[in-house]
Amino acid sequence: MPAVCVWIPAFRLAVARLTNAGPSTGSGQAVDLDAPLILADRVERGRVVDCTLTAAALGVRPGMTLVQAQAVATDARTVFDDPAADTRVWAEVLEALDAVSPIVEDAGLGRAFLEMHGIAGDPAAWLGAVRGALAPLRQAQGDKGLPVRVGLGPNRFVAHAAASCGDGVVCDRDPAAFLAPLPLDLLAQGDNGAMDDRIRERLRLLGVNTLGGLAALPHGPFVRRFGIEAAAWHDLARGIDDRPLKPRARTLRVDRVLYGEGEASSEEQVLFALRTLVGWVVDDLCAAGKRAGRLVLQLDCEDGETRELTTRVAQPTAVPRALFELLRARLEGIVLTAPVVGLRLVAEELASGGVALSLFAASVPDPDAIGVVLARLDAALGEGKALRARICDGSRIERRFTFEPFTLDTLATSFDTLRTGAQPEQTQLAAAATLQLRIVTPRPVKVRVIDGAPRFVGSPSQHVVDVAGPWRVEEGWWAAATGEGAPLVRDEYDLYLDDGALLRIAREGDQWSIRGIYD
Repeated sequence: MPAVCVWIPAFRLAVARLTNAGPSTGSGQAVDLDAPLILADRVERGRVVDCTLTAAALGVRPGMTLVQAQAVATDARTVFDDPAADTRVWAEVLEALDAVSPIVEDAGLGRAFLEMHGIAGDPAAWLGAVRGALAPLRQAQGDKGLPVRVGLGPNRFVAHAAASCGDGVVCDRDPAAFLAPLPLDLLAQGDNGAMDDRIRERLRLLGVNTLGGLAALPHGPFVRRFGIEAAAWHDLARGIDDRPLKPRARTLRVDRVLYGEGEASSEEQVLFALRTLVGWVVDDLCAAGKRAGRLVLQLDCEDGETRELTTRVAQPTAVPRALFELLRARLEGIVLTAPVVGLRLVAEELASGGVALSLFAASVPDPDAIGVVLARLDAALGEGKALRARICDGSRIERRFTFEPFTLDTLATSFDTLRTGAQPEQTQLAAAATLQLRIVTPRPVKVRVIDGAPRFVGSPSQHVVDVAGPWRVEEGWWAAATGEGAPLVRDEYDLYLDDGALLRIAREGDQWSIRGIYD
C-alpha cells in the first residue's frame, strides 16, 4: 500500500508567517523563520508552542513558560499563535489533497497521509500531483508560503520517515535498510504507542541509537524488557506497518446563494428573498435526508459591507417555517446602511433525518419555539450571550458551576427525558428532596465559637440549632515553591439557625463569611 506523507515542519510558525503574524502586538511585521523566534500560546502566563532552530540553539524549548524562554533568548522575537488561523489553513491543505487521493488521513496539524494504491502513475507522478495540488499554498504571498515536504514509502511509517529526511525522498528499496541509519526520535512522533524520552534514553545507554540498532535486537527479550508497546516499535524499526490509513471525517453542509436578482432595500424585500432561499436549502436537506442544526446567513450590501449571522437550532429540523422564523427573529434589530444585493445561507451541523415522536407530548417544550427565543436573545444581547448554568466538579463551592451556551445536546437530552420519563424514580425523589444552595457574594459575619464549633451567628446573634462540617478547602500549597497563585486554607460549615435559616459559612484564618443560602 504505497503512501505519501505530507509534512509541514513547524506548522504553526509557518502559519504565523503566512498570515503575517505579530497581530497581537499590532506590529504587522513579517515573520522571519531564520531569525530567533518564539511562538507562544498567550500573553498572560503563556507557554512556548514552537520556536525556530535559531531560538532552539539559544535554549528555548516547547513547553517552557514564556518568561523562561524570554530569559534564555533575550534577543528572540515573540509572536502569538492563532488557533483559528491554524485550523483554517490546515483545512485548506486537506481540501487540496482531496484532489490527489480519495483516502486522506489527518494526522494532526502539519502532517497528513495519502493512500496511492490504485492511483495512476509512478512515484514521481504522485509526488508531482501532491506538489501541484498544494502549489497555491506553497507559493502564497511570495516567499512566505508553507514549507511543504513530501515523502513516499510502502507504508505509513516509512513514508513518514522519508518526509522527515527531506522533500521528495522516496523509499524504493528494502524498508529496513532505508530506516536503519535513521534516529530513534522518529518513533517519538508516531501515534501507535509513541516511544517517550525515558525509553529512548535507556536504549541509548545500551548503545542503541538508530532504528537499525533497534531492529537488530531480539524481538522476544526486547518486548519482555520494555513491555507490550515495544512489539510495535520493533516492527516499525524493521519497516513493518500494517495500519491502514483512516480517511478523515468530512463536514457536510448545504450552501445556497441568491445573487444577481436586484437589490432589497426594505425589510419585507429581504424577508421575501430569505423565504425563497430557505425553501431551496430545505429542498437540499430533504434530498440528503438531513436536518439542520445551525444556520449561517451572510448579507452582502451594495456598499461592500458583509454581515454574517449565526443562528442555533434548538433541535435539528428541516421544516421551512421553523427555519424561516428562526432567521427572521435573528434579524431583529439588525441595521444595514445600504440595500442588500446578495444572500448566502449555509446549513451546518447536519443530523440524520427523522425525529422520534411521542404519543403524549403536550407537556414537552416546543424546540422550535425555544429556538426562536434563543435567536431573539442573540439578536438583542449579542452572539453567545444567552447562557445556562451547569454543575461541575470543583474544590470550592464558587467553582462548582459554570455558564455555557445553550447547545443541541443539552436541549435534546432534556426533551428526551421529558418525553420518555427516563429518569429513575429514585433519582426523581432525590432531586425533589435536595435543597438548592444559592451562592451569594461573600459577606463578613460575626461568629461565636464554643467547643470548636460555631454556636452563635450574626448580629444580633442567632443560635445555631445544628451544624455540619467542617469541610477543609486547601489550595495553592505549592505556591511558595512555584511562585504562582496564592495559598488558600478555608473551613466550611452548614448551619441550621433557630429562625429556620440554612447557611453555608466559611472561615479563613480569623475571618468568617457567609458563602451561600439554602433555598
